[in-house]
Amino acid sequence: MGHDHDAGHAAVGVTGDGGAPLAERLRARGLRLTAQRRRVLAAVEALEHATPEAIGARLRAEAGAEGSAPDASTVYRNLELLERLGLVWHTHLGKGAPVYHASEHPHVHVVCASCGEIASVAPDVLDSAAERLAADLGFTVDVGHVALSGTCRACRERASETP
Repeated sequence: MGHDHDAGHAAVGVTGDGGAPLAERLRARGLRLTAQRRRVLAAVEALEHATPEAIGARLRAEAGAEGSAPDASTVYRNLELLERLGLVWHTHLGKGAPVYHASEHPHVHVVCASCGEIASVAPDVLDSAAERLAADLGFTVDVGHVALSGTCRACRERASETP
């Protein structure tokens, strides 16, 4: 826990908007970099693709029986704020709550409808589709929110082996 905890705190100082530290960005909006905001961001970074409920569960586990963890509404409010600041993105992978991930590495989510496995691919996999949508409709694709549903290789192979 100590290594991940320290890594998460180190990561919150760097952002994608010209390198302005998170504390400065929050101060510019009249907000403070609270311990809860730091902890929520660290949990998002550690879990990679997690629902707000999973993020809250991690924070409760980290706090332990004697510690305090933010309640669900605080987790949601902090996720919304961190998303407005451009530090996290959410993606709807189908039914249910969105998953959150750090914004520093944009990627397209590929979700198996059979087993639920989530894979990530580079956003340029959609370049030709994005170019066509832009040319035909004037539509710009936000790859950070894209999730493609289908069937993974393992599930396809299992299905082909079944008589």
